[in-house]
Amino acid sequence: MLRGGAGLIECVPNVSEGRNPEVIQQIADAVTNAGCHLLDVHSDPDHNRSVYTMVGNCEQISHGAIALAQRAIALIDLRRHEGVHPRIGAVDVIPFVPLAPTPMSICVDVARNVGAILGTRLGLPVFLYGRAATSSQRASLPWIRRGGLAALARKLADSLPDFGPARPHPTAGAVAVGARDVLVAFNVVLDTSDVSIARTISTTLREANGGLPGVKALGLVLASRQLTQVSMNLTDIAATDILTAFRAVEREANRHGIDVLESEIVGLVPGMALAGASAAQLRMREDPQERLLELRIADLTL
Repeated sequence: MLRGGAGLIECVPNVSEGRNPEVIQQIADAVTNAGCHLLDVHSDPDHNRSVYTMVGNCEQISHGAIALAQRAIALIDLRRHEGVHPRIGAVDVIPFVPLAPTPMSICVDVARNVGAILGTRLGLPVFLYGRAATSSQRASLPWIRRGGLAALARKLADSLPDFGPARPHPTAGAVAVGARDVLVAFNVVLDTSDVSIARTISTTLREANGGLPGVKALGLVLASRQLTQVSMNLTDIAATDILTAFRAVEREANRHGIDVLESEIVGLVPGMALAGASAAQLRMREDPQERLLELRIADLTL
């Protein structure tokens, strides 16, 4: 088990900006200036999205998440945003993750408190999801994102947000705030520009379609590289670790007569997700050990 000390919480906000280094850095600075420990920032220009990984106690993580959201909505205008990743907001999602021995109930409380502040102070419509959800339907992040920004106004009218106005913020859309267990974001790049192949592989791998347990997947275009990608969320790393997911993509790609070029881990992951896999096995540009959450936490003065 990952142990970071009593009351330690991870937060992994996903922000709809992956191309402007100055904006990405200003949002990062807002987190650290709020007294929260920022461990990693991962940005992708094709997704046009940045993933911030931060940790702290209840107070630190709350202040960091609020400061991040406040800065992001001041800097990002979704009316001019383009990117392949589904999104509903300038700050698309803010999940809180308990690090042992912190109980999930603490993250639920933090998510609901932060959601209330974002709704009242920043005027953002807030959907609570995951373990913080107020209904079984809202527990599903895909349900909240379904239809994207274009469908948001109708969704808010039909299903009132948990906090904030029942209309999209004019430039920042809405935000999903939740509490969940560890999730690994893992991408595999295919040596083809044919996105139909990436989508077929993604469909095959999804748990919902009888594929790998705990796997959610999308097939996406990487326009800047004229390639495609299988973008996965691994929600049960005990059942499907990173190497298992990589080998499954590779096997399916080979069935279509194409190769896997490389893979990447988005953000940080617990050691059990890697299970000792090497850069060579995963065709990664960096040592995957550099992505270990435990090591980053060990370097902190908490």
